[in-house]
Amino acid sequence: MRGDIRVAFRGSLGDFRLDAEFKAPASGVTAIFGPSGCGKTTVLRCIAGLLRFSDGLCDVDGDVWQGSGGVFLPTYKRPLGYVFQEASLFLHLSVRQNLLFGAPRRRAAGHKQAIAFDEVTELLGVAPLLDRSPRNLSGGERQRVAIGRALMSQPKLLLMDEPLSALDRNIKNEILPFLERLRDRVALPILYVTHDIGEVDRLADHIVLMRKGRVVAEGPLAMIESDPSLPMGRTRDAAVGLVGRVESYDREYGLLAVAVRGGRFLVPAPEDPVGARRHIRVVAADISLTRERPGASSILNVLPARILSHGIVEANEIVVSIGLGRDGDGDRLLARLTRKSWQGLGLADGLFVYAQVKAVALVPGRGEPPPSSP
Repeated sequence: MRGDIRVAFRGSLGDFRLDAEFKAPASGVTAIFGPSGCGKTTVLRCIAGLLRFSDGLCDVDGDVWQGSGGVFLPTYKRPLGYVFQEASLFLHLSVRQNLLFGAPRRRAAGHKQAIAFDEVTELLGVAPLLDRSPRNLSGGERQRVAIGRALMSQPKLLLMDEPLSALDRNIKNEILPFLERLRDRVALPILYVTHDIGEVDRLADHIVLMRKGRVVAEGPLAMIESDPSLPMGRTRDAAVGLVGRVESYDREYGLLAVAVRGGRFLVPAPEDPVGARRHIRVVAADISLTRERPGASSILNVLPARILSHGIVEANEIVVSIGLGRDGDGDRLLARLTRKSWQGLGLADGLFVYAQVKAVALVPGRGEPPPSSP
């Protein structure tokens, strides 16, 4: 059973002050999310040992890389892989040679290689590229090779510092399915730095939210997204992602029934097998609340819920956290309302309501078959 990654770094770099502490699961993808300049990359560099603050802790599943008593492992002794914004491949080496460059030359007796070369090339779809020069690769192909090189170092932890930020939207969409495949098929914890909420939704299970050098919140993604007191829930495009299972499919109308904790959503989508795991996303502005069950309507998704909490985001707008189910103990969503609606309906924390969900989107990469290799 895997443990946790525990991190705490405090110190100054010029005028910038870092005071960041968090705990993340030593499995899956943890996104370190926040605006540019908030300290995300600084934290990653501290974990890698590229920056050293005297007041620091880095414990990866019981393996202390920095801690009390002056414990500090240099970067080359830390079993990690690091993927930067730029691929930075060796242009004089082939793709195969780049991949093998980071592989351990020797392995300790009895140590089984965790990630094999053939597995990496198949996982990232680079097998057809092995004899090519990096000069002849697209941006997405170069970045996939860079990820493969990091994996071939047999890391205990993979650090990814905005690996898609230097790519245009089309190339991002090309490479995201390979990152999703990596997440689903390799038992390796990943700390993923980004300021793109779309990447967070597609890849992450856990999130660390940063602002101005500090950790504002950390926890499961759905919990952080649905908290009206946190910055993510207060933005104009605030939304919550839920993971559900396919319950049935209506072939006549092309509607997928996806069951979540406390309710069920009908989503226009191609057919999926019953029991398939799917990820849906609901925007707060697409939810309205009513105290009485509505009559016939074009809105397909009307779910019983209970108001858990609320917050004022602007003078005349309120964001509301609701829990699905009559007792409100199911999955959580956000609704964005006017103050007039809140007061006119007599809404309050703890009140039973019906949530009318006008639109639901399926998030790609959370259950559908992986892409085929090029």
